[in-house]
Amino acid sequence: MRRKSAGKARKPGQARKPGKARANGDGDFYDLRLYIAGQTARSLAALANLQKICDEHLKGRYRIEVIDLLERPQLARGDQILALPTLVRKLPEPIRKLVGDLSNTERALVGLDLRPRSSAT
Repeated sequence: MRRKSAGKARKPGQARKPGKARANGDGDFYDLRLYIAGQTARSLAALANLQKICDEHLKGRYRIEVIDLLERPQLARGDQILALPTLVRKLPEPIRKLVGDLSNTERALVGLDLRPRSSAT
């Protein structure tokens, strides 16, 4: 599966350069990992929904790394992945995890801290 990125993509295992946690001073940079299992309908929906959310709300301040656990199952251990698809927000800290296909946009925005939690929920 290909990686999608708003900036320069890193090779797996390549270290991040120091001082790259912010994007042009426009706010926080979002480093996102989407764990999937092959080309299933839920995996493809999660990727499409994530791309739409990022395009609408992060505008170039994000990087998406897609990890297909059918190809590289050993990578599930590092982020303690128990269900698929799972989105892990590495940056900004703290790390956040969202499970599912991200079809509930409002819930995904709250989970990514892009929208405050409403007092009604």
